[in-house]
Amino acid sequence: QVQLVESGGGLVQAGGSLRLSCVGSGPTSSTTDMGWFRQAPGKEREFVAAINWSGDRTTGADSVKGRFTISRDGTKNTVYLQMNRLSTEDAALYSCTAGQYFTRPYFTDYWGKGTLVIVSS
Repeated sequence: QVQLVESGGGLVQAGGSLRLSCVGSGPTSSTTDMGWFRQAPGKEREFVAAINWSGDRTTGADSVKGRFTISRDGTKNTVYLQMNRLSTEDAALYSCTAGQYFTRPYFTDYWGKGTLVIVSS
C-alpha cells in the first residue's frame, strides 16, 4: 500500500508562487509515476502534471504549462509541484497521486488527501 502525504498549500495572492510537496511511502512509491490533480469547488477534478519514476519525463496540462513545474527527489521519495504566476483559476484542492501516466492505459492507483491552495485577487 502506497501512502501519499501532501503539504505546502495555503493562501497566496494572485501572481504569487507556492511549492507543494508530496512524500510517498510504501513498497512501490519510488518506482512508480507520480502526479498531481486538482479539484475546485463545483468543478470536475482535472489532471495537472505527472513525472515518471526516474524523473526524466514530465507532462502537464496546457493550463499550467510555463507556470508549474513538477519534479521529484528519489532520495527523499518526494515529488514537488512548483507553481508560479498563480491566478484565482488555480485555487483548488491539490492531490498527489501514484499510478501510470506515460504508458497506456493511464490510471491512478493511489491518492493523497490533498492540500488546499487559495488564491486571492
